[in-house]
Amino acid sequence: ILHRGNGSGATVCTDIAELKMTIPEVIIENEKDGTVMVLIPAGKFLAGGDKEGEKKFPVELPAYYMAIHPVTNEQYARFLNERKPEKEELEKWIVLASDCFVKQSGSGYAAYGGKESQPVVQVSWYGAKAYCEWAGLRLPTELEWEKGSRGIDGREYPWGNAWDKAKCRNGMNKGIKRTAEVYAYPKGVSPYGLYQMSGNVWEWCEDWYDEGAYKRYKTGNLALPDSGKYRCVRGGSWRSDLTGGFRCALRGSYDPKIRGDYRGFRCVRTG
Repeated sequence: ILHRGNGSGATVCTDIAELKMTIPEVIIENEKDGTVMVLIPAGKFLAGGDKEGEKKFPVELPAYYMAIHPVTNEQYARFLNERKPEKEELEKWIVLASDCFVKQSGSGYAAYGGKESQPVVQVSWYGAKAYCEWAGLRLPTELEWEKGSRGIDGREYPWGNAWDKAKCRNGMNKGIKRTAEVYAYPKGVSPYGLYQMSGNVWEWCEDWYDEGAYKRYKTGNLALPDSGKYRCVRGGSWRSDLTGGFRCALRGSYDPKIRGDYRGFRCVRTG
């Protein structure tokens, strides 16, 4: 991935068109919403290790594309402007509160506050799902998210096995701020070049949360849980100061109806 400084200490991707021309099958741009996506090749990776002493195990997944960063406030505002939800739908998807940087603007919606390129928050699982369907994409499964985060070698964090608070947005380095721009912390990218697979915001996954799901996955049965009370989230957020909360294998869960200022999402596309 190519980078340049943006004058604020963060970095942003540049020359995406040139990059796509060079390796068009690895980097794509989703036409509907402009999401830049990276190919996660088919093959095995080491999954698991959520609990202390739990052994990792090989899982084989087909190829898929994963967004290089979480959906931003600007992208979500565009979705709302095109989708034009009814009041009931809007309230189910997102809370336009003071800590959400998407607001109603005239007859539409706009990102604001200089946070246009930061992850959208206060979005429920239903709001994330609706965005993905509008964009012609989908939410990642837990296993897809995990492979995108850790690569194939079972590493603890996207950047390696040692914790480094300087490589993601977290409660130990955020100061008075909350979320960061989606291209911040370039030294913390995953083996596939994905930004902020640790920290910044927890990310919604497709799956219902099942505490025993990984026992089944070990046997090769990768069918998703067909029901549950909570949906899976992964990655940790700016609010946490517990280092274990940023491990690639850590599994979290939340009520899909609940919104929060530390949860967002990213999209995938079947390869």
